[in-house]
Amino acid sequence: MPGNADPPDDAYAQARICFEIIAAALAEAGASLADVVRSRMFLTSASDIDAVARAHLEALGAARPASTAVVTALLDPRWRIEVEVEAVIGEPG
Repeated sequence: MPGNADPPDDAYAQARICFEIIAAALAEAGASLADVVRSRMFLTSASDIDAVARAHLEALGAARPASTAVVTALLDPRWRIEVEVEAVIGEPG
């Protein structure tokens, strides 16, 4: 978050922020969310999966990556979700 501000408490809003950050990082690498082939979502509560899945579908629905969700503790207790992705950039070979 800018200026180390607290993230929103809502899991959906946090997931949207994660995907915005990911989209910006991919753009810097010359890629987009459409290039994502795998996603991993780390949630602090299984009850957040519907909200996080909604944000995931909105961000990555067109790419249809292989996806995994894991319930775990996160280092920053203000966050309920962390997302990592893998993307393929450019033509193989």
